Amino acid sequence: MSTSENNQYDTIEVMIYEENLRIEAVDIHPDLDIMIVILNTKAILHQNLSAYKNLSKGNKASLMEYELIAGGIGVHWPQLDEDLSLKGFLQEVLRKMVKSDKDTLAA
Repeated sequence: MSTSENNQYDTIEVMIYEENLRIEAVDIHPDLDIMIVILNTKAILHQNLSAYKNLSKGNKASLMEYELIAGGIGVHWPQLDEDLSLKGFLQEVLRKMVKSDKDTLAA
């Protein structure tokens, strides 16, 4: 977990740890360019595989071979040498929400 100069956690890190958020499962659909990340709260996060260079190059077998790491706050694909974090997934969802709201407001 990254920290700022004064050794404080950022807002997303605080939320992950205070709410005990964890990745419970990952469901991958390469033909649809979708990765579904299921949290222990039953929340569902959608990610595009094409957003991740190593994942976009992987075949279905290598994509399906993943392991949850760090107690469920990360995902590791050994064959693809890729590690992704819950924090990164949440940041991407937030970016999409803000961009979507901005686009809606501008219309």
